[in-house]
Amino acid sequence: MKKVVQTSIKIVLPIVLGAFVLFWVYRDFDFLRAGDIFMHKMNPWWMLFSLSFGILAHVLRGLRWKLTLDPMGYHPRNERCIDAIFLSYATNLVVPRAGEVTRCGVLKRSDNIPLSASFGTVVTERIIDMICSLAFVLASIFFQFDTLMSFLDQTGLTVKHVSSLFSGSKLFLLIVGIFAFLSLSYFVFHRLGLGQKIRRILFQMRDGLLSVGRVENKSLYILYTIGIWACYFFHFSLTFYCFSFTASLGMGAALLLFVAGSFAVLVPTPNGAGPWHFAVISGLVLYGVDSVDAAAFALIVHGLQTLLVIVLGIFSLIALQFRRKNSKFVGNHKH
Repeated sequence: MKKVVQTSIKIVLPIVLGAFVLFWVYRDFDFLRAGDIFMHKMNPWWMLFSLSFGILAHVLRGLRWKLTLDPMGYHPRNERCIDAIFLSYATNLVVPRAGEVTRCGVLKRSDNIPLSASFGTVVTERIIDMICSLAFVLASIFFQFDTLMSFLDQTGLTVKHVSSLFSGSKLFLLIVGIFAFLSLSYFVFHRLGLGQKIRRILFQMRDGLLSVGRVENKSLYILYTIGIWACYFFHFSLTFYCFSFTASLGMGAALLLFVAGSFAVLVPTPNGAGPWHFAVISGLVLYGVDSVDAAAFALIVHGLQTLLVIVLGIFSLIALQFRRKNSKFVGNHKH
């Protein structure tokens, strides 16, 4: 019963949070205006072009994942890795951050790859993603410094504002909380006999983390990484050309809003719903876009990109089921 309650909270809380932020952002919005822009003022060909980069990014991520599994002695098929990636992003729409476990579970079921081993490679991916995100942040600072400062000031993310959260009594409470967490961790690991099991899992994860260094074709790994993030950028930036009110903003504006949106999706809501809209709308308004048009842009673009994730997730479920049945048929036929 307790597990059911915890799972329900993990599912319901992000949805409620996202819904609340969306309600606050769109509380006075005319949705008929968005419908009119979608039906009559959006260039569908540019939108389809941008969505194709979303698909390609997932494909490249699946191919790159396989490169890190090969040195560990696991050789899943390319299509299984890609389907696992598709399904992981669809899972995140229901339970944010659960996609990583889902994709590892797919390969556990299909190729008997230990979850801890494959999850180690996922941890490596997240570290590399952080480095790539930092590169985009540095680029946005270099090319759009003045606008970035205005954006941070408008959204309350200035250094002065953030530092005020960790002063006086708040800092004391933070230190006490860290101490309590470390004490509880010591009790759990050493007094309850979980240390040995945790160490075994960490060793398997270490193998996954170090697998990048053992990748046979490192140049291809780097190429895939560059391709993934280039696709992410084009997946978003090309949507500017879908609408007359954003078509002239340029790649500099797209870069800044891409960075802002990338950090907004770190908030655990389905596909960043709510925080992503707020960040993109705020950025567009800074560049002179009418607030109603900016809200319509965020609603349409996010809606179509989320629909793409759902479609790819459904496709991967069907594909995985078909391949599983096909492999059983082949196995029975050999007998």
